[in-house]
Amino acid sequence: MNMLKTTALMALLMALLIAVGGLVGGQHGALIMFVVAVGMNFFSYWFSDSIVLKMSGAHEVSAEDAPSLYKLVADLAGRAGLPMPKVYIIDTDVPNAFATGRNPSHAAVAVTTGIMEALEYEELAGVLGHELTHVKNRDILISSIAATFAGAISMLANMAQWAAIFGFGRSNDDEDNGGGIIGLLVAVIVAPLAATVIQLAISRSREYAADKGGGKICGDPLALASALEKIDYYAHHRTMPQASQATEHMYIINPLAGKDISFASLFSTHPATADRIARLKEQAAHMA
Repeated sequence: MNMLKTTALMALLMALLIAVGGLVGGQHGALIMFVVAVGMNFFSYWFSDSIVLKMSGAHEVSAEDAPSLYKLVADLAGRAGLPMPKVYIIDTDVPNAFATGRNPSHAAVAVTTGIMEALEYEELAGVLGHELTHVKNRDILISSIAATFAGAISMLANMAQWAAIFGFGRSNDDEDNGGGIIGLLVAVIVAPLAATVIQLAISRSREYAADKGGGKICGDPLALASALEKIDYYAHHRTMPQASQATEHMYIINPLAGKDISFASLFSTHPATADRIARLKEQAAHMA
């Protein structure tokens, strides 16, 4: 089922990329974007995790580099019945984390230096349990592919914005010129919004499921609830420069929650943190 969903997502994002190419460059633009999209489908399947990690400024660490973190990930992966994922750290004082990879055998978890300082051991275990649940549920490939395509769509929208500013595409006489100035404006406004809606569609229900699984793996849903509350506070009061609209849906809490970056930011890629905490408290009560 997840492979079917992944295939459908890749087809949808491919169609969106071609449509934006057509708006910007007409038939030639659509053809170019078709070739680009086919290539991106191939590379995003095999290399989306590397792309996302690089976009986020993450660097891999070993058991010698970060012994406590590495051991915690290994212990939790063992509880979840998963292979040991690669471990990455993002150098920023803003607490957050995400997982990526194409399957459980090729997975990675990334945490910020800030999350290791801000959270207690049990809270960090809850966060890592959440991310390992994404790995176990095979959410990570879909999220990584969405991030790769969203980045490309945003780049095209920025190109269209500059084209509109400098007057390119004003002629509508040749269909190869695209949609003219109207087409450029549509690309600037609609493309990033469409990419965000796609991210939103794949994120919300998965976050609830990952919270529940994280509570089970760490054995303490209340610790995860406390971690979410702390991370959410920082997300609303500090800027995380390594995060972008293309990758925001991958993090346990939207790192751009406190930054009004565009009209698309009116749509949240995550459920309300208060609702997530309430569900975790219910889970803790049932476990008790």
